[in-house]
Amino acid sequence: MSAVSNPIFARVYARVSAKTEKAGQAEHRRELLEGLSGRVVEVGAGHGLNFAHYPATVEEVIAVEPEPFLRARAQEAAARAEVPVRVVDGVADELPLDTGSMDAGAASLVLCTVPDPRRALAELHRVIRPGGELRFYEHVLADQPRYARVQHAVSKVWPWFAGGCHPNRATGEAIAQAGFVLERQRRFVFRPFVVEAPVAPRILGVARRP
Repeated sequence: MSAVSNPIFARVYARVSAKTEKAGQAEHRRELLEGLSGRVVEVGAGHGLNFAHYPATVEEVIAVEPEPFLRARAQEAAARAEVPVRVVDGVADELPLDTGSMDAGAASLVLCTVPDPRRALAELHRVIRPGGELRFYEHVLADQPRYARVQHAVSKVWPWFAGGCHPNRATGEAIAQAGFVLERQRRFVFRPFVVEAPVAPRILGVARRP
């Protein structure tokens, strides 16, 4: 069982995310998940915004979410989903799944928040079968040095009011270092609101466990 609770952030996030989705993030989620099949583990499922975008070829989604308020909302979203979704309590660095039991994994705006990204990615590598995919959509450190310096500075305070989010992580590199092979990745800036400037640089792509 988890011990993660961010009640204020969770409620604010659930409220403002609807506007972010309409501003274009829903399309990012669709791109993230298109073509998936089999059994999928989703880490940090939040309140279930991905669930509506899983294709019919997905047999089951195991959605891991440690925050109680968000997990309850995710369970409501799971009931409306067109594919089977099972929401479970757990954390990314200790997934409640057998080794090699999943065909794919999905990490969506979560690897910036986990305390230890290397351990979380090691767990994903463990539970995804050989040849399986990792789909990722994440906040990352900017390519531009000046922008990156701002992110580094902001990261000293940003996690305190953004649910633990660190906007200055080189997540694409971390995925490769965890043993995944990057098949495709695109970088872009998505800033639906001015306040989101520190987390505007994003990556979206596919990696595979050899």
